[in-house]
Amino acid sequence: MTGAPAQPIRVLVAEDQSAVRAGLVLILRSAPDIEVVGEAVDGEEAVRLARELRPALVLMDVQMPRLDGVSATRRIVAEHLADVLVLTTFDLDEYVFGALRAGAAGFLLKDTDAAALLTAVRTVAAGEGLIAPAVTRRLIAEFAGTAARQTPEGDGPDPAVLDALTRREREVLGCLGRGLSNADIATRLAMAEATVKTHVSRLLAKLELRSRVQAAVLAQELGVEAP
Repeated sequence: MTGAPAQPIRVLVAEDQSAVRAGLVLILRSAPDIEVVGEAVDGEEAVRLARELRPALVLMDVQMPRLDGVSATRRIVAEHLADVLVLTTFDLDEYVFGALRAGAAGFLLKDTDAAALLTAVRTVAAGEGLIAPAVTRRLIAEFAGTAARQTPEGDGPDPAVLDALTRREREVLGCLGRGLSNADIATRLAMAEATVKTHVSRLLAKLELRSRVQAAVLAQELGVEAP
């Protein structure tokens, strides 16, 4: 007796350029396990449709009229409407750090090929906020460095926030800072992947963070090392 078929991943595409949006929708609709439930042409519409349609994931451009993608991401995440995968033209776009701070689950370059786009959507929908670990590690480090340069001395995150974590949770946080997936962390720390997910959920709650990507940035900023 076979189980019920998995439900498709419901995706809302928010992109103001019609040609780009059409291309993204075409790629997404080519995958049988992904369903495009709506399209938004600006940030205000993205928030409204996220409230109405309750997608699993919003594919969000950062530079849009009326309401930018960073502000839209902040609203969507704050209301727990969906995970947000941010699209950016440049890998060090000035908006990307703001989007991650706003709670985005990850980001993707607009010139990413179709296969990588589909993989990214599936990865984020599965709760793995860090996409392409080798790339993400470099970018997280850049974001952390940017934040440090823009933050007055002594005004960064307080290391004392880590006191609430258990030793194991701190080890998992260090692994997140290196851009490791749950499977990679499980292998590195010799534990079940389900246990890793539990630790990630708990440390996010304790640190009052919205996503594992925010946790990764915090780990970089505070110099938390992976074992």
